[in-house]
Amino acid sequence: MSRRTDNRHRAATICREATGLPHHTCLGWAEAGLINRCQPVPEPEDEAQRALESLLVAELADGLREHERRDGALLGFTSARPTRAGLALVLHPVMADRVLSTVLPRIDEHHGGLRGVPGLRIVPMGGSWALNQLQGRAAVALVHPDPDWRPLLPEHGDGRTQLWRRNRHRLHPVEAAELKGRVGAGGGPGSVLAQDWLNSRLLRRPGLLVAAGAVHGSANVYTHGGGDVVVEWCCGVERAELERRLRRSGLAQRPGQVPERLRDQPWFPGEIAMGGAFVTLRRGPCSAPDASARRYG
Repeated sequence: MSRRTDNRHRAATICREATGLPHHTCLGWAEAGLINRCQPVPEPEDEAQRALESLLVAELADGLREHERRDGALLGFTSARPTRAGLALVLHPVMADRVLSTVLPRIDEHHGGLRGVPGLRIVPMGGSWALNQLQGRAAVALVHPDPDWRPLLPEHGDGRTQLWRRNRHRLHPVEAAELKGRVGAGGGPGSVLAQDWLNSRLLRRPGLLVAAGAVHGSANVYTHGGGDVVVEWCCGVERAELERRLRRSGLAQRPGQVPERLRDQPWFPGEIAMGGAFVTLRRGPCSAPDASARRYG
């Protein structure tokens, strides 16, 4: 086997582990030059697409925090089909409705202000469903294991106004202000641009996150105000091994658009930094009844 062929198979293997796609699909991408050893998962070409994927990660990380993850689907998805033009995600059947109720935008009087992804709308798409941004062409296609699935969508009430129902074809002023403020925050030390790259890449690698949540549903993902992503779990994969897999998948490969920063060097084990943005991996003690013999990772 030539070195070029071997590298293609290695890239395809990493792609398969990261996305959950069949090996032959990933190998075809490698042979076509769509992926390689340095970046074995297709990246979105459009900045708006990347921003939408990043917003989905931030909202799901915090919105699902108090709910049990099933079968390691830490963000509610079991596999992904990433392309340069867009992204399709396979929903976990038990978590599907919860995912939608978390990301669809609403004004929540209980928590104050806007919840969900601003400008996000759900639309039918050839017997399936997609999440579209009102501004631009960014979209994420949703795939459910049951071809007859119809989402149980949230209604108005209980102090919540569903903006995606009330303003189907235009932004609510609260959504417009949120998006404008986000664009204005793009140049700081914790660059929105850099975090968008990291978050989008995480969303396109659900197969790697499964290892952190497959043993116990207590695995968790959250953010500190949307400015980073923290993955916590107790059993299964070791922290160093999950970090190795994520780095091998190209998670922290800095693109030319993202300036290098001094803070890109990790301050402690389990921190993956790029352009002033962060993903932090934490493996802690287990609270299950038989956890007495377990140790920190």
